[in-house]
Amino acid sequence: MKKLVYTLFFVLISVVANGQAKYVFYFIGDGMGVNQVNGTEMYQAEIQNGRIGVEPLLFTQFPVATVATTFSAKNSVTDSAAAGTALATGKKTYNHAISVGEDKNAIQTVAEKAKKAGKKVGVTTSVSVDHATPAAFYAHQPDRNMNYEIALDLPKANFDFYAGGGFLKPTTTYDKKEAPSIFPIFEEAGYTVARGYNDYKAKAAKAEKMILIQEEGANPSCLPYAIDRKENDLTLAQITESAIDFLTKGNNKGFFLMVEGGKIDWACHSNDAATAFHEVMDMDNAIIVAYEFYEQHPDETLIVVTTDHETGGIVLGKGPYTLNLQALKSQKVSESGYTKIVNELRKKYKNQVPWEVIKQSLKDNFGFWDSIQLNEKQEASLKKVYDESFSGKEIDLTQSEYQQDEPLAAEAKRILDDIALVGWTSGGHSGGYVPVFAIGAGAQLFQG
Repeated sequence: MKKLVYTLFFVLISVVANGQAKYVFYFIGDGMGVNQVNGTEMYQAEIQNGRIGVEPLLFTQFPVATVATTFSAKNSVTDSAAAGTALATGKKTYNHAISVGEDKNAIQTVAEKAKKAGKKVGVTTSVSVDHATPAAFYAHQPDRNMNYEIALDLPKANFDFYAGGGFLKPTTTYDKKEAPSIFPIFEEAGYTVARGYNDYKAKAAKAEKMILIQEEGANPSCLPYAIDRKENDLTLAQITESAIDFLTKGNNKGFFLMVEGGKIDWACHSNDAATAFHEVMDMDNAIIVAYEFYEQHPDETLIVVTTDHETGGIVLGKGPYTLNLQALKSQKVSESGYTKIVNELRKKYKNQVPWEVIKQSLKDNFGFWDSIQLNEKQEASLKKVYDESFSGKEIDLTQSEYQQDEPLAAEAKRILDDIALVGWTSGGHSGGYVPVFAIGAGAQLFQG
């Protein structure tokens, strides 16, 4: 099992280069360990059917299933850059490396090999296009934080389709110097930039190469969480659909497509169970799009679903021999989503928000005092955080890897997770086994 990460790569190379699969989908649920998958299925059973058990995700029903280890070359617990490099190249490296070895020399990726084999290639994600996991498939840089330099590697790879939230540092180098915007550089390299799903549909037919990102003004770091999604927000399923559409037009010699569900990791860094489970479900919706394509080309298509590492050390149960995942149904927004709600109330009430107004917002968004009954200790804890947050003093925001949230949002989420009997061991990554699922042409090679 501990060599399976190498096996993943070499099997992918085999099916790509030797024609065992004309179409290859490589789904990576960032931070999605075994318990994130199992917890999502148990959550679905409780909220959909009110029963104890599992309501399977599509990808867990694939005929091939196993596990893989995730340690990097120098750390028992990997980061997403080293893990992404391992998944993209089959080589272990140091944490923070983007498809370079310990000697800082570039390592060829499976996506680059697919391009050389004559296939079209797509690299997509629900976070920024220059984030660690997608970057590991097209870029070669010594540090994952070199966002501008990573973006400059995008046209060098010359892949056909890229998609995600946007770009983190489009005009600023790693050493914090102003630099020419990456967007004219993309356009000079022949890329059409589409902002939003409708813009993609308007531009796709005439485009030779495509970069699909969110509409102007949206947060370039990521798509919204599924639990917070508004009607016109770009989704991972739409990105997957667009990628298939674009990669199969014209001269169709097959494709290699990597799709990352990147915000599973973000939700787990924040120890936000309901949000994490919705992110896993959201990636499954993208996999459904790929599966529908597989059903049309069953003898030519391979779908592999895995992850780079587990995040948060999620625990399904905290002592009593039961879970109460039904409680998570009452959470209507993510922790960061509720932070935005509190911020809006601060503006409306000029930072003097009455407790009764806060109570109503907690009722509306977490079900407290309605579908979720609080004990005295829990209510006192919320009131204490409220008093401290609106005392007129500067507040300390709750920090996680990718978010800074209102203490009230963090406390409400913590209480609801506690009521659901879901626990967390950290706000970082862990070194546990991660799942691997496969279906289609060559899938049997992933067994054992």
